[in-house]
Parts: sequence; structure tokens; C-alpha cells
Amino acid sequence: MAMIVIIIVVTIFGMILSGLAGYYVCQLRKAAVRARLQSKSFHDSSGVCQSDDLESRLFDLSTIISATQKFSSVNKIGQGGFGPVYKGELADGKEIAVKRLSQGSGQGLEEFKNEVVLIAKLQHRNLVCLLGCCIEGDERMLIYEYLQNRSLDHFIFDKTKRKLLSWKKRFDIIMGIARGLLYLHEDSKLRIIHRDLKASNILLDDQMSPKISDFGIARIFGGEQTEEMTKRVMGTFGYMSPEYAMSGHFSVKSDVFSFGVLILEIISGKKNWGFYHPDHDLNLIGHAWKEWNEEKPFELVDKEIILEDLSKSEAIKCVQVGLLCVQQRPEDRPAMSSVVFMLSHENANLTNPKEPGFCVENFSIKIDQSSTSTGETSNTSNHVTITALAGR
Repeated sequence: MAMIVIIIVVTIFGMILSGLAGYYVCQLRKAAVRARLQSKSFHDSSGVCQSDDLESRLFDLSTIISATQKFSSVNKIGQGGFGPVYKGELADGKEIAVKRLSQGSGQGLEEFKNEVVLIAKLQHRNLVCLLGCCIEGDERMLIYEYLQNRSLDHFIFDKTKRKLLSWKKRFDIIMGIARGLLYLHEDSKLRIIHRDLKASNILLDDQMSPKISDFGIARIFGGEQTEEMTKRVMGTFGYMSPEYAMSGHFSVKSDVFSFGVLILEIISGKKNWGFYHPDHDLNLIGHAWKEWNEEKPFELVDKEIILEDLSKSEAIKCVQVGLLCVQQRPEDRPAMSSVVFMLSHENANLTNPKEPGFCVENFSIKIDQSSTSTGETSNTSNHVTITALAGR
């Protein structure tokens, strides 16, 4: 009898110790995550750290390894500046997309923390949903909802696939991106400057609805702040605004410029960077400006669009809005609230666009080759380090 009592007591005591140990390990792990995410005073505009709710979003490395079949090449669906992207399936059948930070990534821990902390606080139908992250050993991974149609560039720049995009679908994609950007700039609790808006960062769900992704180099503006300056210009050639590429100044109007480029690309099915025309050396922006001045804006429309499905007046209005967004001077570009209004109202009064910035691809930028800075700064400088991120 005494032996039975001893066994029961020892068993219960062991269970208690095991529970306490598990709780202690869990708390240590959460503390480690908080320490990593909060290092270098990573806070939002209100001064409150945004990482607390991420403790419930941690994925075990073993779970991700199993979901991606040990990061099988078969499961690899993309490659970005952050690293490779894999499709995965959790034990409950839920499909996920895993962005794995590579050792030689152009983006690093700061961009990883930035995306985790920032996007976890943003909720909008036109923003990609972050499910969580994985931080174990040297591994840094972001876990997203899986979107089966991948990114916009796989459609609009592919001669066969872009035939699947009717005019209505293209217009809906433009509107969705505009609403997502309006949310970032004006409607969310934080004012977010994306800084790398491009076709490969627009993901498409099963209904072909757009979702803005990749917030690794996004910046939070607080209070009445409207612009900032950096020595480390990061982004993608062809989408950068002139003031950002040339002097490091960025604001909401920098995103508006990138959005204008996107509009012109979606309408035409052509890339701005790498655009070719036999009659001139202009890029897509310059070509669109030329067609506008020659009163032939409709010529810009992708010939793969079935004419019967096309609203000519709507297409011309989109060209005009696109040109308004890529104007040389930031103050001449409309705010996203005005863009959404102009696109969604048939009788909206639109002004004539002024000359755009970066009409040709060949432009000179003074680059500080000796710069080794990896941080942002608001100090004025004539030297700009350009970091061009590779597209997926």
C-alpha cells in the first residue's frame, strides 16, 4: 500500500515538474522572441512595442520543415530579396507560403523584424495576411496565407497568361491595389510608406483579387510627419520615384509614383524597366506620355484585351490617372484618396498631367561607393547608396 502511495506521489510530482518546465521553456522562448523583435528600439509611432501579440504566432521549425517537405525544390514557388519562398501544408490541411531568410540575403534581420511587427498590426482585404513567424537557431521565416495565383507579374508580363486578364479584371486589380494603399497611407492606425510597390509584390487570391505584400523595407510615419530622408535607398528600379532615387527623400507620394507605374503596366502588359519600342528609346512612362501628348492614349492598351470587354473611356481615364501619379514633382501627384475617387467615379473631374519623372531608363545617380551604412538616417546627404532588390 505504501509503495502505491509513493508511486502516485512521485508520478504527480513528476507531472508538476514537467508542467513547470514546459511553462518555463515557453516563457524563455517568448522572451527571446520579444528580445529579438524589440532590439534596437523597434516601436511604432505611438512608442508602444508591437511584438506582444506575436507570441501566439510562433511556428516550430519542425512544423515548417514537415509542411514544406524539408524545403523541397518541388515546393519552391519564388525567390525574392528576402530569400526563397516555399509552399507548405500544415497538419490540418491549411496551405501556407513560407519566406525563408537566406544567409546572403539583400535584406536582413532588421527587414525581417520590420515585416513581422508591422504587418501583424495591419488588417485589410487588399493586404496579404501574415500567419506568424519561425525563429529557431539561425532560421528566420515568415509564414503567410497561401495565394494560389501567386503574383501579378506572372500574369501581366506573360503573353499567354495575360489573355486571362479581361479589362474588368485588370480594373478591379487596379482598384484593389489603390484601396490597399489608401489604407496604408490614411485609414490604418499607422501611416505606412511601403517603398517597394511593384508587380511582383502584388499577390492574387483564387478570385484574382490583389493583396499588397512584402513590407520588409516599409516605414512608419508618426503624427504629422509627411516625409523622411535616407542614405540607404532600397527598392526596385523602374518603380522608384525621382526624389527617392536621386536624393533619398520618400513620402506617401513616393508610393503614389510606384502605383502610377503599376497602372501603366497593368493597362499595357509591358514592363516599365526594360520597355522596348522600335521608334524611340523611351521607357513605358515616357511612351505613355508621348501617346498622351499625341492624343492617342488608347494605343497604350494591351492588344490581348478583347475589345468587346473593354470600356474605352475607363481605359483612357486609367492612363490619365497613371500619368498623374508619375508626375516629376511629388506635390503634383494626387493623394491615394483622390486616386480612389477618380477611379471609382465616372464623372470625376481630372486635371491634365504634367511631364512625368524618369521618362528614360538611363539616368545618372551619384553613388557613395565607400558607404557601409546599413541603417536609415534623416541627415541630409548628396550621396545615396542604391540597393536594387531582385524581383521574384
